[in-house]
Amino acid sequence: MDVTYDETRRELSTDNGVLRYHEAGDPDAPPLILLHGSGPGVTGWRNYRGNLGVFAETHHCFVLEFPGFGVSDPWEGMPVLTAGKSVLAFMDALGIATAPMIGNSMGGVVGVNLAIRKPDRVEKLVTIGGVGPNLFSPSPSEGLRLLQEFADDPDRDKLVRWLRAMVYDKDLVTEQLISERWEAAMNPEALATGRAMYGSASFEMQQQFLATSDVPPYWAMMHKISCPTLLTWGRDDRVSPPDMALAPMRLIPNAELHVFPRCGHWVMIEAKEAFESTVTAFLAR
Repeated sequence: MDVTYDETRRELSTDNGVLRYHEAGDPDAPPLILLHGSGPGVTGWRNYRGNLGVFAETHHCFVLEFPGFGVSDPWEGMPVLTAGKSVLAFMDALGIATAPMIGNSMGGVVGVNLAIRKPDRVEKLVTIGGVGPNLFSPSPSEGLRLLQEFADDPDRDKLVRWLRAMVYDKDLVTEQLISERWEAAMNPEALATGRAMYGSASFEMQQQFLATSDVPPYWAMMHKISCPTLLTWGRDDRVSPPDMALAPMRLIPNAELHVFPRCGHWVMIEAKEAFESTVTAFLAR
C-alpha cells in the first residue's frame, strides 16, 4: 500500500492539547499502534514511514506523535511518562479497547510500561532495541553519550556523529537525512524534551533517583507482562547493545528474540524487509 505524509496526517483534540498522528489501512482491519523513539529530530512519521504501507495491508495503523517532540502539543511531565498517558488518551478517544503495539527504543519502553500497568490495553508487543538494562556493556552506551553531548550543547557535527552511531551502514546517513533531522531538532519543544531526557543534569538526577528510590525500575517488573512479545534487535546496535536483550528475553514469560545481522539501532529502517516479514508473521499468529 502506497502512503504519503499528507494523505495519512490526522489531528485529535484532547484536554491537554492536540495529538497528531498518521493513519493508514482498512478501518475494518484490526488496529495496530506504532510508537516512536527519541533523539534529535525524531517523529513517528520518520521512524515508520518506510514500513507503514506494509503494515497497512493487514492492519488499521496509527502512528502516534508523542507530546513534546515538536509535532503534537507538549504535555507537562517527564516525556516517557507523558508518552504513555498520551497513548491511553489516544486509544480512549478513538475507541480502541486493545491493540498490538510496535515500539522503537523509547517507544518500546512506553509499550512495556503499558503492558505492565494496563495489560488489557496491549494485545501483543513488538519492541525495537532499547528495552532492559545494560548487563555487560557500559552505561550509558556510546550512542547515549553522543546523544547526551548533543542535548547539552546542540550543533550539527554532534548530530552527525550521533546519527552515524545509530546505523551499521554509514551510507544511510545522507545529507538529506542530516538536514531533515537538524531542522526538526532545532524545534524549541524538541530541544527542551531532549535536555529533560538526556542532558547531563537530568541524567545525574535520574541516577540519584534510581539509587535512593524504593520504586523498582520498569525492567524489574517485566515478569508481569502477559501478552506475546517479540523483541527485535540489531546485532551492531551502539545505542542499546544486544546484551540488554537478555533480561527482557528471560523475564517476559512469553517473549522471543530476533537479532538482525549487520544492523544498528534502527532495525525497522536498516533491516526493513526482514523486520517487516518477522513482525507480520508474529502479528498473524
